[in-house]
Order: sequence, then C-alpha cells, then structure tokens
Amino acid sequence: MEKQTFDFAQLYEFAVSVFQSIDFKEEDARLAAEVLLAADLRGIDSHGIARLSGYVRLWEVGRLNPRPNIRVVHETPSTATIDGDAGVGLVVAPYAMRIAIEKAKQVGSGWVAVKNSNHFGIAGYHAMMALAHDMIGMAMTNASPIVAPTFSIERLLGTNPIALAVPAGEEPPFVADFATTTAANGKFEILEREGRQAPSGWLQDAEGKPTTDPQTRKQGGALLPLGSDYEHGSHKGYCLGAMVDILTAVLSGANYGPWVPPFVSYLPLPQNPVGEGIGHFMGAMRIDAFRPVEDFKKHMDHWIRRFRSSKAIDGKQVLIPGDPERENEAQRRRTGIPLMPQVIEDLEQLAERFALQSLL
Repeated sequence: MEKQTFDFAQLYEFAVSVFQSIDFKEEDARLAAEVLLAADLRGIDSHGIARLSGYVRLWEVGRLNPRPNIRVVHETPSTATIDGDAGVGLVVAPYAMRIAIEKAKQVGSGWVAVKNSNHFGIAGYHAMMALAHDMIGMAMTNASPIVAPTFSIERLLGTNPIALAVPAGEEPPFVADFATTTAANGKFEILEREGRQAPSGWLQDAEGKPTTDPQTRKQGGALLPLGSDYEHGSHKGYCLGAMVDILTAVLSGANYGPWVPPFVSYLPLPQNPVGEGIGHFMGAMRIDAFRPVEDFKKHMDHWIRRFRSSKAIDGKQVLIPGDPERENEAQRRRTGIPLMPQVIEDLEQLAERFALQSLL
C-alpha cells in the first residue's frame, strides 16, 4: 500500500482542530496534538495521528473528559499522586511530569503517580521533558490487558512501556523508549492494515500455541512478553511489565492487570474495577544531586562514543537508544510524515464530521 506524505504543520493544525471540535481548550488541544505528532516525527507511527480517531471515539462514549480538573490528591516534598479526571493522557502526563520536575528542582528528585487517565502517546515524549533541566527523566504507563504472562493463557498485562531520557554534553541524549512485550500493539495494527503476518515469537493463540496471525489478538490470543517464550527469557519481560503495572496503577489507585480499560471504545469496560482509569508513573532526577553536571555530561559523551564505536557485525552499526528516532525526526521535518491510506481515510472522515478542511 502506497503511503502519502504530509507536512508536520498541516497534520498538527488538523489534530488541534479535531481536539477543539470535541471541546478541548485551545491550550490542551495544542499540547495533545504536539504529543501525538511527536510519535509520527520519531517514526513511531502506531502511536501518532493514526490514533486520533480513537480518542474521538473515547469521547463519544463518555470515557474521555475534554476539560478535566487535573489535581494533586496526595503529596510530599518529593512525591505526588495525581487524579487525571478522565482526561486524555496526552495532557495529563505532561502535567504530571512538570510537577516531577519542579519537585526535583526543590529536593533533588520528583516522583509522580497518576490515576484516572487515558492513553498518553509515546512514553519518550514525557521522559524527554526533563532533559532541558539537566535532569534524567523517566515515564511509564500501564495499558489494557492483551499480554499473557509466562506460562499463562490469560491476558493480564498491557504492553506497559518504559522510557528513560538522559542528557549528554556534545552528543545527543540517550533516549530508551520501549514496550515490555516483543512488539507494541500498534505494530500489530500496522501489520493488519498492510495484510502481513507477524514475525514468529510475537503472539500466541487462545490455547497458548505460537502463531503469526495478527487477527489472533481478536480471537482470544495474546501478545508475548519481551523474550517471547520462557527459554528465551520471557519471564524477564513479564517481570518488567509487572513492575510497570505496580508502579503506575497499584501505587496510584488506577486499574491494574485485567481491570485496565481498553483503548478501543467498542470493547466493554471490565467489571468490578479496582481503581480509576489507567495509570502513569513519572520521575525526574537532578543530575547535580549526584555529581556536577559537566562531569556527568563529559562521561556520558564518553559512554556514548565508546558504545557507538563498538566493533559491529558485518553490515551493521551499534546504535545508541534514541538514534533511530532522532534521525527519523530530522528527516520527517524535512520531507514530511508518511501516512497509510487507511489512516488518511480515518482523518478524512473526521474532517467531514467536524466540517474541517480536508487534508487532501
């Protein structure tokens, strides 16, 4: 399927208009659009503007509050718990990260747990907010249960991503942003749109047997934790996903495990919820709370250069986490953001519904 390329500014203004059409304040609409399009710029197409219609559908069924009263419900000098009031995570998570950064400025580190939120886009955006303050940033979220723990045929965890952003000196920052599964759910959505099979080791069917059919997710199958199966270390991916679930939800008062609400609006909410909405966890650590900033950055540059210059296998190069995304962003700001036909069709339907200018 041939993709069509669109300018970032055009897509950004379109997303802002859609968010305002569902009653977002302009400030929140612009922030939500910025976070959403950050995914497309960085090459994480599964979490970008392709999800815009999904947020609209959540609003339609009353699961997304366009004008939330985001507030701190518990606090110490270095920690806080935030109630997102069913707001979109694209707005709630940056609010939480700003609080974490302010607390880090005061006492060295800040840690914020969030409940009653929704999908927050790419974790890397929120972690990277700390970089401008000479801080290390961390962000994670739980997600709807589509992942089977090692040896289970029940879906109990989400893809539960983790991001860590670390500033450097002359080198670009280290930015790790990854799901705790073999692949993010959005990659399966892309495979389905393109009519392709999944690589071996990504999925199991309803009976726990390996499969490569992306449709299996809708037939009782499950994604596998990072590592694929036990012999390849899936118990470690299971542990990572469980850690995220506990920090984001058990700690904050959000729903966890099989009670996390689905992103798609057509699926029913889990019965007997154990918390409110989905959960996030943000952290910011001041580098000078540990050592002088310049010393750290000098050694971070040295670390990056040594790893990047590592002797590699033929035809390959050792990359630093964040390199591919940074290169994608530079290119896509120059040449535009490619969208698949199905995504364009979704956006055109939004344009027609809200009487907005067509992208085409």
